[in-house]
Amino acid sequence: MEEQRKEKRILLKGALYGALTMFLAGVLVLAGLTATGTVSIHTGAIQAGTTRKAEQIRQIIEKQFLYGDDIKNEDLQNMSLKGYVAGLGDPYSVYYDPEETKEFFASTEGKYAGIGALMSQDQETKAITVEEIYEDTPAETAGMETGDVLTAVDEKDVTGMDLSDVVDLVKGEEGSKVKITVQRGGDSIEMEMTRKIVKTQTVEIKMKDEDVGYLKISEFDEVTLEQFREGMEELEHQGMKGLVVDLRDNPGGNLDTVCEILDLILPEGIIVYTEDKEGKRVETKTSDEEHQFTKPMAVLVNGNSASASEVFTGAVQDYGLGTVIGTQTFGKGIVQTLFSLDDGSCLKLTTAQYFTPNGRNIHGEGISPDIAVEQPYGVKEDVQLGKAVETVRQEVAGSEKE
Repeated sequence: MEEQRKEKRILLKGALYGALTMFLAGVLVLAGLTATGTVSIHTGAIQAGTTRKAEQIRQIIEKQFLYGDDIKNEDLQNMSLKGYVAGLGDPYSVYYDPEETKEFFASTEGKYAGIGALMSQDQETKAITVEEIYEDTPAETAGMETGDVLTAVDEKDVTGMDLSDVVDLVKGEEGSKVKITVQRGGDSIEMEMTRKIVKTQTVEIKMKDEDVGYLKISEFDEVTLEQFREGMEELEHQGMKGLVVDLRDNPGGNLDTVCEILDLILPEGIIVYTEDKEGKRVETKTSDEEHQFTKPMAVLVNGNSASASEVFTGAVQDYGLGTVIGTQTFGKGIVQTLFSLDDGSCLKLTTAQYFTPNGRNIHGEGISPDIAVEQPYGVKEDVQLGKAVETVRQEVAGSEKE
């Protein structure tokens, strides 16, 4: 059941994240609007016959569509643009309307106005359960607890609703109030909270066996760099002699962020490089050799470790700085650029492919672990983590003998 919940969260995040670069184009004219509000695509790809066909369809809809009074030109325009980009056949290239654009940027920043609770949904029962409460948040102040099952938001019954739709109801304007009703045991409890800007906690740390540090990165957002620094400092303070970095189920995120993190642990050299359609190569390098991680390290990955996670894993593997443990990664070795349009919408477009320091393009293939370890289905014990801790502990012991 826990695996099902985890998969649900991964899918929701994975729909938004990949290796991203940001480019604000100011005005990037892809489409024009006629006086009637009909979309007119200005490109040679649209033939006269297609334009005539679109007009025929419009006339038929206008005359025959049962719910014609409910048609909104804005929706038609947005879906026309979405369909045009979808026609590229690239699942990572997407047009976002203005509202979707706001949500997208909020998700990549790792900040949002909400209550500060991580929720998951059971795929069979559709029950939405509170998995984690972040510190110093409205959820913590109101007394929300892990294990609470959401039943209503602002008195709207959310039973059976998709998790993404419920999350949209919970989020809102900073300073606004929201009423959350939960089921706890046999009691129904209503809590009123004032939404505030919440930073997503993307880094989790703990010590394993007193001397092996454990650092899990759930996604690479803008807030992740600071959280990574703080996590590493705390583990060092606790006497870490070796490190396990857990990137399992990490769908990726911001390319700049993962490169900044790698700059803190790699020796001087290339972190990653990209090539566009013209073959133009752009290299991202470490700033210096001052910041390096020289202790024994293992990186945990699985089939849901994608994009920016693979940038991290590929660099560590190529430099021989750590042992990659787990299963084959997802295999997303392409980069998307965000182009901001003049009406607040944006285009996310695949513009380049990336390569690991040794020149590997892992798109469609993924990264093979140095030590392959499957997590047996239904087994509560984390076998992969156990192998990673054991591997690091052995390396620590070996280095101490030397």
